[in-house]
Amino acid sequence: MASVLVYLDHPIVPLAKASRELLTIAATIGEPAVALGVDSLEDGVAEALGEYGVRQIYVPENPDLDKYLVAPKAAFLAVVVEQASPSAVLLDNGFESKEIAGRLGVKLSSGVITDIVSVGEDLTVMKLDLAGSYTVSAKVTHGIPVLTVKPNSAEPRVASEPTRPEQVKVAAVDVSAVNAARVTGREDKKASTRPSLSEARVIVSGGRGTNGDFSAVEAFADALGGAVGASRAATDAGWIEHSAQVGQTGQTVSPQLYISAGISGAIQQKAGMQTSKVIVAVNKDADSPIFEIADFGIVGDLFKVLPQATEEIQKRRS
Repeated sequence: MASVLVYLDHPIVPLAKASRELLTIAATIGEPAVALGVDSLEDGVAEALGEYGVRQIYVPENPDLDKYLVAPKAAFLAVVVEQASPSAVLLDNGFESKEIAGRLGVKLSSGVITDIVSVGEDLTVMKLDLAGSYTVSAKVTHGIPVLTVKPNSAEPRVASEPTRPEQVKVAAVDVSAVNAARVTGREDKKASTRPSLSEARVIVSGGRGTNGDFSAVEAFADALGGAVGASRAATDAGWIEHSAQVGQTGQTVSPQLYISAGISGAIQQKAGMQTSKVIVAVNKDADSPIFEIADFGIVGDLFKVLPQATEEIQKRRS
């Protein structure tokens, strides 16, 4: 059985849900192998990867690959692909991974498909197109398929028989030979007890209707153990950080439950969340486009609806 190469930039324990989903998908279509974006494994990572049936971990000899953006990482992956001859390469659907996938596709003369929501055994994929308006079946017809998979596309499942992955050193990439941008500084995000948008099973998003006050949105999200998202209008206004933006130019999410509060539901917003399993909309305007795709709609003021819902949830849990 051919290997399926999964690129994980910097895995830590516990493995991120998006990483576990990629490994689960890889195991359904081949033998999972992993290529790292860093030159060493943190404690427990090899064992964690082994739980998902990973047989090889390809580690770059470059000690500073993580100090660069996408170009050297694509060059490193191209070397790994040449060495491992996988049947496919899987990456997450983040901005950086998409660019790495594009560059890797050029280096390999291979087809690249992004925004995938499922991968079949014959590598036929399902993806969303035209801002999520259509579900498309597609298959790479030239080269080794390079695929980026949206979060929440698979339920993580450990292997029936854990493995002890072999670590394979990969010759250093000549960074000077690629058009590389170097990272000059990093700043830690503020610590939060909430799940990340990409991994949350529940997301409560606020928009222009919050008028800059996200307290009701945050309280409801906390009551549900969910993440807080926002529309582009809210992030552009500086009411909440841009990393919270859900939409075509922000993060694409597919949680089990998405609650839209005070968001009209313009196509930009819908493109980032309309694959959510259940959508609940709260908006004062009964004609808002969000109600066209909502499973449940509440016409009302979010500052009255959300606190009542929060109070009821807390009451039932106490």
